Amino acid sequence: MKQPKVSVIVTCYNYANYLEGCLASILNQTYRDFELVIVNDGSTDNTDEVISRFLANDKVRYINQKNTGQAIATNNGIAAAAGELIAFLDADDLWEPTKLEKQVRLFNRDSIGVVYSRIRFMDAEGRPLDMQLEGKYYTPRSGRVTDALLFENFIPYSSTLVRKECFDKFGMFNPEYKNGLDWDLWLRISREYEFDFVDEYLLIYRIGHPGQLTSNVERSVQCADLIFDRFLEENPGIVPDSVVRKAMAYSYCRRGNQFRKIDRKRSNGFFLSALAKNPAEIGAYVGLVKNFLNV
Repeated sequence: MKQPKVSVIVTCYNYANYLEGCLASILNQTYRDFELVIVNDGSTDNTDEVISRFLANDKVRYINQKNTGQAIATNNGIAAAAGELIAFLDADDLWEPTKLEKQVRLFNRDSIGVVYSRIRFMDAEGRPLDMQLEGKYYTPRSGRVTDALLFENFIPYSSTLVRKECFDKFGMFNPEYKNGLDWDLWLRISREYEFDFVDEYLLIYRIGHPGQLTSNVERSVQCADLIFDRFLEENPGIVPDSVVRKAMAYSYCRRGNQFRKIDRKRSNGFFLSALAKNPAEIGAYVGLVKNFLNV
């Protein structure tokens, strides 16, 4: 096939029961100038059998490798991709049919590096769930987004379409991180590129099924700190100190809430750390009161 405009990368590890729907949602896109690169990361279920049903399609390319983990598997997909725009979809999730069509048209300026969309949720059986990402920092933003990204990763991984040159400039996913792989990448790209979004629910994200990666709280905290500190260390002065303090306070508040049912003493410690960074952080006062009242 001729060189495609878009390369879609799907990495899969033991998600055969969801993979067919995932691949079908890609191949049924209204936008047709794409290739599909499937990376089987050493699955031990019948993933290979499912993929074999799609190999007659000339849009499909298949990489079957030993298990290396999501970061390296995805990087291998990027390295093999021929398109100038790269999209990702987790093997258990789905796209709406117009996803690529609506996103490609937003790459109308060289300054745009990433285009994403809103996300809606489904349960393990694919039934719609009435839930939304909560919090003001999950509000989609366009333009220069570094400041906002320090507070929250509001860019859903499988909703993104990324200019391939971004990987050439800033590298790929860092396998050192077990959590926050995409957050780290978005921060790096945000140094030079603008972000844009389609204000529609183009990604359908599956939750609550066996095998889904569940974040270990301690590991998540450690990775977040490492990504945050490393980014600021490598990019001194990229955001005002006042923004850094507020972002840290917000993060400490989130951890205070996460640890409330795990370790009340640590929860209080996080809330106090939040106030040390930003005495105006209302959430910290609320958290301390809730801990005191045991509610």
